[in-house]
Amino acid sequence: MLSGFKDFILRGNVISMAVGLAVGAAFTAVVTGFSNAFIVPLIGVFTRGTGDFSKAHFDVDGVDFPYGLFLSAAIAFLITAAVLYFGVVMPMAKVQDRFTAKKADEPVDIKAALRDCPRCYAEIPAIASRCAHCTSEVEPDPAALELAKLPVQR
Repeated sequence: MLSGFKDFILRGNVISMAVGLAVGAAFTAVVTGFSNAFIVPLIGVFTRGTGDFSKAHFDVDGVDFPYGLFLSAAIAFLITAAVLYFGVVMPMAKVQDRFTAKKADEPVDIKAALRDCPRCYAEIPAIASRCAHCTSEVEPDPAALELAKLPVQR
């Protein structure tokens, strides 16, 4: 029972996930500090306010609503999301596009597209002009011929 747990913990993806979570928490702390130290005061300069959202609140029937904490967290979230999107997601998408574009140039397997023979109902390639099972002549699928870059037979 414990050996299975040990195998689970020592598996590479669990350790990678733990490192990712630790780095993510540290990154979130840095972004929160940056937004509280620079972004919030800049907003305060433009709005002619104090810029310290953490103390902003309003009262309704004696109940305190500290909406400034939410604004600070929302600003930190937006900065984190923007940095992750522009710094990680977009570059990774470009890298994936670069590698998948080369795969599109690979030759097409012309036998991959299959259809049923209209006479014996056996599976034959879509580009076949004769059934391999019953030897009857069949009309090749024009779309499969075009995909295989073969001339349409008349």
